[in-house]
Amino acid sequence: MAVTIEDLYRSYGVLADAKDDLSQHKDAYQVILDGVKGGPKEKRLAAQFIPKFFSSFPELADSAINAQLDLCEDEDVSIRRQAIKELPRFATGENILRVADILTQLLQTDDTAEFNQVTGSLIAIFKMDAKGTLGGLFSQILQGEDIVRERAIKFLATKLKTLTEEVMTKEVEDYVFAETKKVLEDVTGEEFVLLMRVVSNLRVLQTVNGRQQLVELVVEQAFLEQALNTADPDLVDRLLQCTRQALPLFSKNVHSTRFITYFCEHVLPNLSALTSPVPELDIQLEVLKLLAEMSPYCGDMDKLEPNLSMLFTKLVEFMPLPPDEAENGENSAMEEPKLQFSYVECLLFGFHQLGKKLPDFLIEKVDAESLKDFKIRLQYFARGLQVYIRQLRVALQGKTGDALKTDENKMKVVALKITNNINVLIKDLFHNPPSFKSSVTLSWKPVQKSEAAAPKRPSGEELGPGGSTKKQISPLPRRDARQIYNPPSGKYSATIGNFTNEQRGGFRGRGRGFRGNRSRGRPY
Repeated sequence: MAVTIEDLYRSYGVLADAKDDLSQHKDAYQVILDGVKGGPKEKRLAAQFIPKFFSSFPELADSAINAQLDLCEDEDVSIRRQAIKELPRFATGENILRVADILTQLLQTDDTAEFNQVTGSLIAIFKMDAKGTLGGLFSQILQGEDIVRERAIKFLATKLKTLTEEVMTKEVEDYVFAETKKVLEDVTGEEFVLLMRVVSNLRVLQTVNGRQQLVELVVEQAFLEQALNTADPDLVDRLLQCTRQALPLFSKNVHSTRFITYFCEHVLPNLSALTSPVPELDIQLEVLKLLAEMSPYCGDMDKLEPNLSMLFTKLVEFMPLPPDEAENGENSAMEEPKLQFSYVECLLFGFHQLGKKLPDFLIEKVDAESLKDFKIRLQYFARGLQVYIRQLRVALQGKTGDALKTDENKMKVVALKITNNINVLIKDLFHNPPSFKSSVTLSWKPVQKSEAAAPKRPSGEELGPGGSTKKQISPLPRRDARQIYNPPSGKYSATIGNFTNEQRGGFRGRGRGFRGNRSRGRPY
């Protein structure tokens, strides 16, 4: 005979009145467990009554959890939500791992209210036993279905940093770091970014040693011990993503030396051969900007001279000779050379930063003829700079407030930053001997109040049941934050050039993993 509402209330009354003699009324609790086989009203009552007396009947623990789990999988969403809400009451002792595992699987729901209830219950059991809860989450990340794995990782990326130090103790954070390293052995690009956010937010890793450990994690993923196959967009994308993740970790004590060395030895020599992972991405400029951002944090470098030479060579390539000085057809007498300011800013900044470590490079390591050629190029570029700077200042003169917020004027402001930066750096190189003392802020970077300011910790993203991100990953620059200034070709054009928006590319679902053979790649 099916259990009725009256049966449930009668059994509840028996147990409520029994007080200290609950264990003698096992039959009454069994009636409540059987309520999960009834109709909607019986199920709702059972969802509330089962956890209330759960701790008094350890011999029925498995049956009680299974009964509640049946309710968590009911067709009626209101019953599921009620059952999920009560699940934390089962998370006692050895049951914590099982409950965490169940809740993690329930993250796959597409119902917003139900999803929020699942995350709320997960956070509730986190506060009861953080390490046990993490055990259930990481178990599903390593062995669960793709959708469960994806949402469990996003849960960690968004929610862990909201928990207090009382919950996220050093022991718990050490466990998170150890388990995350296991997951990183086989991840997609998107998963890698999210997991780096998880570990970057751990308090235990906010020390210099901790940051260095994070850099080591990124180095392992970047394959810096291998030559770069420039024709493979996935490998190029891997390098870009890893470098972006490493950037906010670098400081005066955590160095970018290995990345800069790799860029100088394997990337710059093949710059024009790089295959972009995203069609609209200017891959050469993206690489040069990453190199420029890393350069202030370079430590002692074994191959400083050859790496500086490579930077010098690339800088010369992007700084044309004046038309009347061109030889061997480098610049046609009928065609004015194009001044590529965005590229030159990056290369000049990187050369200037590394040049501080070998200030006599231009005097002692570059032959007289090459140095003369370089100065001619610098002079030609500097003359063009002055023209464009004047044009930009005139175009922006008197504009304030909303007038500066138009796309066109915002691009002109960026262009003025680029040209001013190049102008300052060129002046340094014109000193005799060349100087490397001036300081500029790269045009796409916010001006820092203090050059020594520590990088900001990553911020989180909003997590929804669909698993979509609602904020860009911080502290990296937003994907739409960079703008390229392409001045018109010719020495002294009367117009201000064209501007294009440049976006960063992300991993795409190409059926291959970030490491290993995962097929979980997702478009950003």
